[in-house]
Amino acid sequence: MSATQQQTTNNKQQTCIITGAAGFIGSCMVQFLNEQGVENIYIVDDFGVEEKRKNWEHKKFIQAIERYNLFHWLDKENPTIDFVIHLGARTDTTEFNYEIHRELNYNYSVLLWKYCVANNIPFIYASSAATYGAGEFGYEDNHSIIDKLQPLNPYGVSKNEFDKWVLRQAQNDKYCPPYWAGLKFFNVYGANEYHKGRMASVIWHSFNQIKKDGVVKLFKSHRPDFEDGQQLRDFIYVKDVVKVIFWILQTVDNGLWTVDKNGLYNLGTGKARTFEDLVKATFAGLDMQPNIVYIDMPEDIRDKYQYFTEANMQKLRNAGYDDAFYSLENGVEDYVKNYLIGLKNY
Repeated sequence: MSATQQQTTNNKQQTCIITGAAGFIGSCMVQFLNEQGVENIYIVDDFGVEEKRKNWEHKKFIQAIERYNLFHWLDKENPTIDFVIHLGARTDTTEFNYEIHRELNYNYSVLLWKYCVANNIPFIYASSAATYGAGEFGYEDNHSIIDKLQPLNPYGVSKNEFDKWVLRQAQNDKYCPPYWAGLKFFNVYGANEYHKGRMASVIWHSFNQIKKDGVVKLFKSHRPDFEDGQQLRDFIYVKDVVKVIFWILQTVDNGLWTVDKNGLYNLGTGKARTFEDLVKATFAGLDMQPNIVYIDMPEDIRDKYQYFTEANMQKLRNAGYDDAFYSLENGVEDYVKNYLIGLKNY
């Protein structure tokens, strides 16, 4: 049963918590749920960031809860929660203070996991392809390689440390939520990332460079085995990401997500594409001919840069997800024409 076909009669009554709901993927998740008729949502984030306000203020939800007040609020209110979608994180790969990542990406996640265990609540959380490092051990979402992985930055380390902690809990079912999935997001792009600055997608930066100067600057390759612009990533449109998460929720709700499916899952398209392809698609979305120049990569990220990522998606397919993903060209066209032009939010 496909994600678009699968329906339940009671999902409108389901109540969920979404962390990171003012951010990029989190706000898109709230909007997608609203479109499915789900409005019983508690949104959690740091709502003092003014640049994020347009991501969430017009969404439909029960209450907005400040991130650091969540656990006090849960203890005090004891709400009935049917599932938790944990998308909140410190995602800045150029932040090299590990303690910042540890606090937000590890410690906070542990507390949410334990809450879901104590209250028997299904739990979906965002991991990252940054956990794979330079890809020495491949890009298969195989639990046996987690301890071997060597992420290239503190962000990736924090995500991998939580994945490792989760798998230790999974050795005993009583330490786990009834149903759970950790999703290793690859390079996600799409609407509602306007606030991300340096960490926004290459498409967002390319669009703004084209509008300003008519040219896009890409990083040169600093490895002899890659030509300039031929660095490869698995780019996935945010609309596919939220669709997969919703499919998992529906699968759990319909009793089709059995405990043997609990685990870590890659979430990319399964097809690596070059940055040059990405930029050409951005120009095409603007009905312009490509104009690309290459610049030196900043030294502070040079030795922490992934030159190739490609998700092995067989595990998610085996779990039952059978919908097609947006192609790079189709996803970028939708993003550029329907959101970037006119600075519209999803």
